[in-house]
Amino acid sequence: MSKDFWNERYKEEEFAYGEEPNDFLREVAGHIPKSGKVLCLAEGQGRNAVWLAQEGHDVLAVDQAEAGLERAKELAQSRGVTISTQVADLFEWKPPEDSFDAVVAIFAHLPAPKRAQMHLWAAQALKPGGVAIVELYSPRQLEYKTGGPPVVELLVETEDLRREFESLEIMHLKERVRDIQEGAYHRGKSAVVQLLAKRAT
Repeated sequence: MSKDFWNERYKEEEFAYGEEPNDFLREVAGHIPKSGKVLCLAEGQGRNAVWLAQEGHDVLAVDQAEAGLERAKELAQSRGVTISTQVADLFEWKPPEDSFDAVVAIFAHLPAPKRAQMHLWAAQALKPGGVAIVELYSPRQLEYKTGGPPVVELLVETEDLRREFESLEIMHLKERVRDIQEGAYHRGKSAVVQLLAKRAT
């Protein structure tokens, strides 16, 4: 999807994917080092970044859409927290290495070669002991049509993530079908792949 597409979506009155954090992130966030520095990739309107800031983390939210990050800052202000934001094309933007206690990528769907590159850079951005938290739609999602890219080329198998995060210790990696209620665009039974992985200390 183009930058213009996302800017238009994020200008809609309602938050496209809601104002609450992703369920999987909420489930595993206890693995993030306390008061850690967290990078949120393809963060859109900031629901995950703001929640992590509320949990005491120092958060950088990155997205290609300026409109999304403006809403993220508004959401942070309404919740009494501060986040940092950066407009960047994830096809090209490389985070600094050894800099984050966690990298969070929730529904950050890119074409396979670019996704692999983003995930490699995400793993390299972790400090020793840092964790990667990822949730993406699998090809089975095409049967449910309840959110995510409508083309198989942008969807992900568990083995893709195993390979792309092979430098980390994989703590959790599975495909599951779960109910997702995230705003107007992620709503209903959904097929997802979830990963929690850790860089060795």
